[in-house]
Amino acid sequence: MTTTKKNMLPPGLVNNLQEVLLSRKGGNSNTNNDEQQQKPDAVTDSTETSTSASDENDNSKPVVLVTNGEGIYSLGLVYLVQALVRSGLYNVHVCAPQSDKSVSSHSVTVRETITVTPAEIDGATAYEVSGTPVDCVSLALSGALFSWSKPLLVISGINRGSSCGHHMFYSGVVGGAREALVSGVPSLSISLNWKREESQESDFKDAVAVCLPLITAAIRDIEKGVFPKSCFLSIEIPTSPSANKGFKLTKQSMWRSAPNWLAVSANRHPSSAAHFMSNQQSLGLQLAQLSRDASAAGAARRVSAQRQNVEVESVGAVKSDTNKVKKYFRLEFINKEQEEAEEDLDFKALDNGFVAVTPFSLCPQIEVDIQTAASDWISGALQVEQ
Repeated sequence: MTTTKKNMLPPGLVNNLQEVLLSRKGGNSNTNNDEQQQKPDAVTDSTETSTSASDENDNSKPVVLVTNGEGIYSLGLVYLVQALVRSGLYNVHVCAPQSDKSVSSHSVTVRETITVTPAEIDGATAYEVSGTPVDCVSLALSGALFSWSKPLLVISGINRGSSCGHHMFYSGVVGGAREALVSGVPSLSISLNWKREESQESDFKDAVAVCLPLITAAIRDIEKGVFPKSCFLSIEIPTSPSANKGFKLTKQSMWRSAPNWLAVSANRHPSSAAHFMSNQQSLGLQLAQLSRDASAAGAARRVSAQRQNVEVESVGAVKSDTNKVKKYFRLEFINKEQEEAEEDLDFKALDNGFVAVTPFSLCPQIEVDIQTAASDWISGALQVEQ
């Protein structure tokens, strides 16, 4: 394992990681379970399932809450939950979005009611939520949904695609882990560096096998009280998880894909333009339009009562302004060639085949030179204004 001089991970956790890495050299016991995981929602063993179900409210087992950004039935989450349940060590609960919210960042749903529905994931207590990953974690930790007061650990993932560098600010899977830290609960976010031309679905199983030792070490050290309380850990798994070179403590880089906005022609590709509007957005717009129409019709009827010469239009009629032309755009991110960078940066370690483990704090420290420059500018600006 490679570490930096300023190691934010406690020595106990580092030692545990070194032990599990040494044990992995003799063979990975998790690979023997591949045949049992042919389907994400398959029941691996009837006895195991019934035992796990009976352990739902077993206070003797640590509670682990799992969420993600891509939806509750995404392969990364399902394979991870199956592995946690199969271990028999944890009381596994799931609260995850019902649809893909992978770029929702730290957004929450306000002034709108979200729906929560039980989900079928064998051996776990699971709910799918119409909101964001942050909604899911916030709701789960509120005490309104689950009977327990607080989980031992929140795991957000496994996400399809890297959250390195500036992508961390967009990432819904990172948002879920960050919300847990805001609430004082230790958390991990896990992402697989998925590449369209190289990756395959079985890589999620390998990714689970890679991160399980770190999850086990984290839970063990949380119970000992030596897991870091001021940060959450972002775990980035390389494109070929089974060929990884080990864990490496890293720092957040400035890496970012280039945003590329594509114009979509509504005339030439009407179905494509409509495709970019989700069912929920479409329904919301329809309801909003009905509300506006109803209000307009109500106002018209009131005016009509006073002025008989005013004709009221039907509720469903909508006047369109033909002079206004809608334009449609779609955002895509294009990976850029990266210049030479320090080996301990997240994306660099990931590209080199390491599992990058990056601590994130809620209060990032401002560099001294940046603090000085900002202070000088503010002082100068205020003097000019005075």
